[in-house]
Amino acid sequence: MNWEQLLSLKRAGDTQKRPRAAQDETRLGFDVDFDRIIFSSAFRSLQDKTQVIPLSETDFVHTRLTHSLEVSVVGRTLGRKVGKVLLERHPNLAELGYTFNDFGAIVAAASVMHDIGNPPFGHSGEKAIGEYFKSGKGEKHKAQLSAKEYQDLIDFEGNANGFKILTETKDGVSGGLRLSYATLGAFLKYPKESLPKKPTKHIVDKKYGVFQSEKSEFLDVVHDLGMLQKSTTADLSFYRHPLAYLVEAADDICYTIIDFEDGINLGLIEEEYALEYLINLVRDSIDSKKYHSLQHTKDRVSYLRALAINTLINQAVQIFLDNEAVILNGTFDKSLLEKCSYEAQINDILKISVDKIYKSQEVVEKEVAGYRIIADLLDVFVSAVNNKFDENYSNYDQLILNLLPKEYQSEDASLYNRIMQICSYVSRMSDSYAIRTHKKLTGNII
Repeated sequence: MNWEQLLSLKRAGDTQKRPRAAQDETRLGFDVDFDRIIFSSAFRSLQDKTQVIPLSETDFVHTRLTHSLEVSVVGRTLGRKVGKVLLERHPNLAELGYTFNDFGAIVAAASVMHDIGNPPFGHSGEKAIGEYFKSGKGEKHKAQLSAKEYQDLIDFEGNANGFKILTETKDGVSGGLRLSYATLGAFLKYPKESLPKKPTKHIVDKKYGVFQSEKSEFLDVVHDLGMLQKSTTADLSFYRHPLAYLVEAADDICYTIIDFEDGINLGLIEEEYALEYLINLVRDSIDSKKYHSLQHTKDRVSYLRALAINTLINQAVQIFLDNEAVILNGTFDKSLLEKCSYEAQINDILKISVDKIYKSQEVVEKEVAGYRIIADLLDVFVSAVNNKFDENYSNYDQLILNLLPKEYQSEDASLYNRIMQICSYVSRMSDSYAIRTHKKLTGNII
């Protein structure tokens, strides 16, 4: 892969190339990507979607929106630091008009939308959708779907749903938000379809990033960027756009450190025990006098968090630059933080977070409720949409369809496309909206 091609400003529907040198310096093409995401309805819904604690009643716990904004800040820094060195290594990029801010803008835009496809109720929302089709009432559709279509449903993936949201045709307009292909490429952490599942231990095979419904858009992006095909079979599998490693690192840094911070502030993790783990990450940079002068837990945690994030940013940048060649040829098979010198400390923090936060009673209770809510919503809406195509269509079905926005009232003859539209609709709901809609459908409120 080569950087000139990977930094493509092309957007869906473009008929001619967009040269970097011709861009308006006050609002570059990659900056436009960030703006379009921020103003999208899908991004706004993240303000009421779970990051760690579902439906938390405290005001300092992170939501998907605050998490995404923080990831974008870290991502911008990663991109700029890497971009500054890459421009020195590849002077032709500077001659074409690229700056280190372009790298920062691409990574920031891809980072701020990295969770845009996540359903309500956190990662359990993905599992709830999958299990509805694997072992719930949705299993009856299996015989009418191809293996890959069915796998899309039983292994519903927020990354693939994000790509759908960003690129799907709406109201006759193709290209979704019409983002630059460089940004879409950086967003694709797992540039493959749902089958085969985890064929290798390479990081790109950990999950998948495209539904069958967006295959043509996906191929247009990866071919324009010159991303290398991983598999020589008919299955779609590509090596990552290099900047996807920085997007992943930004997310890894934030959820490792900031979820841990939330756990401390909520009292789920004992302060003295937790602070020691953070100190292990920053022993080389901590100002002990300043640290011990801080009187409150929240201030001490904030100080250590800032140092820890900076430490991991510098680690990720150095690992990326040291491995640029293998990243470009696709053979770098792990995340950046898996190669860092603080991997053991990171794993210790993640283990505590799993035990004390992600498996806490408050989280589990609300995830259980989320499972039921999502299954019921899917059952009602999928049944109504499909009944329209057979003799079982009833007045109740029509009432249900009246609740759906017009763009989700699919007239598509394809069962798969109809079901995917409903999954997309449910996945875009905020936690609170999903609960309110469920109450209405189950007659709990009028």
